Amino acid sequence: MARMTFEMREHPGWTLVNGHWLRGVSDADQPPYALPVNGPAPHTFHLPNPLPSTVPPALHWALLSIAPVRRHRNPSLWDAIATAIIRQVVRADQARIQHARFRQAHGPRVDTPYGPVHALPTPQTVLKLTGDDFAALGLAFKASALQAAAGAYLEYGAKWAELPPADLVAELQTVPRIGPWTAGAAVADYTHDWSLYPYTDLAVRKWAQAATPGIEWPDDEKSFGEWWRTITDDHLGALTVLTLAWGAHQASQS
Repeated sequence: MARMTFEMREHPGWTLVNGHWLRGVSDADQPPYALPVNGPAPHTFHLPNPLPSTVPPALHWALLSIAPVRRHRNPSLWDAIATAIIRQVVRADQARIQHARFRQAHGPRVDTPYGPVHALPTPQTVLKLTGDDFAALGLAFKASALQAAAGAYLEYGAKWAELPPADLVAELQTVPRIGPWTAGAAVADYTHDWSLYPYTDLAVRKWAQAATPGIEWPDDEKSFGEWWRTITDDHLGALTVLTLAWGAHQASQS
C-alpha cells in the first residue's frame, strides 16, 4: 500500500473546518479566497537522491520516512510578512493563537463549501488599528512591527514582488522591526526558496537533534549553522524544509 504524502501545515493560518484543512488568503490581486479550495496546488518536496555523504544516516532515515512532502506556497507576500512578524519570539502554539485572534477580529471572511475562514487583515486595515485593538488580542508587542510592515508594503509591495528572493530578504530588513529571521522566514514562505530560511532557528536545531539522538549537535546558533551548511552541502533548502516537515509530523503524533 502506497504511503500518503505528508502535507505541511506549519503556517498558523491553517484551520480544520468540518474535517477539511483550510486557510484564508488575502492579497492585492483578487478578493479573499481559501486554500486549498480556490488556491494553487501544493508543491512537492522530494528527498535529494543521492544525498551528500555528510548527511548522518539517522537523519537520512528520518527524512526518508516523511518524504515526499507537500506544502502550499504562500501566494500573498503581505500574508507571509505579517505571519512571520506574528511568529517572532513566541512558541508555535502561541503564534497560532495570536494569528487566529487577529484574523477573526479584523480579517476578511471567506465562505467555503465547508464553512467560513478568515484571512489576515489587509495592510490598510492594520494601519487603522489602535494600540488598544492590538492589546486586546495580545499583540501589543507586535503592533509597531505590523504597522511599519503594512505601510512599507503599501508603498513598496509591487516592487518587492519582482525582486529575486535573496534581494527580497535584504529589502525587507529595511523595515523597522524586521530582522534576518523574520525576513528569511517570510521569503521562504512566499517563494519556497528554503535555502533562505533562517536554518539556525530553534525548530531546525530541535528536530535535527531529535532525528539523530546519537549525535551531539552544537548548542549555539553560529556553530550549528556552520555544521548544517556543511552536512547539507548543495541541498540546504530541501533538507531544511524536510527537517521542519519531519518535526511537524512528530509533533502531530504526540
